[in-house]
Amino acid sequence: MFIYYAIAAVIIAADQFTKWLVLQNMEIGERIPVIEPYLGWLSHRNRGAAWGMLEGQMWLFAIITIAVIAGILYYFHKHAKGQPLFQLSLMVILGGAIGNFVDRMLRGEVVDFVDVLIPVINYDFPIFNIADAALTIGVILMIIFVIYDEKQEKKKVS
Repeated sequence: MFIYYAIAAVIIAADQFTKWLVLQNMEIGERIPVIEPYLGWLSHRNRGAAWGMLEGQMWLFAIITIAVIAGILYYFHKHAKGQPLFQLSLMVILGGAIGNFVDRMLRGEVVDFVDVLIPVINYDFPIFNIADAALTIGVILMIIFVIYDEKQEKKKVS
């Protein structure tokens, strides 16, 4: 069980460290190309949820995040035992949720910095951070778990 909490802690630490680097070394709006034009670091602040929705509603984000964290911990300890993929998905989501929660509570905004252009469709993806990536990866892992679990249940029934 400790390893899963360690995964969440590493995500939180990496997220906060990279955001600190951005805050210390970049001006808002500054872009550092990594693989031009497809990947760069772009210092950006988000006072809302995903893609800037509900800007300025920090009290709402605090309540929702605390409820999500409580739900994750409940499911982790009550329903995920013996299911490593479920445990992993929950802890990756936990790391991402706490990473952005720390920003909202300490700074009143989330520091975003990963700027991606998807070349095939020429789509400039919304700027994100490690916590956002962890949330996305955690949800994908959970979907994989649910699909796998449903297939296992169908095999037991038949």
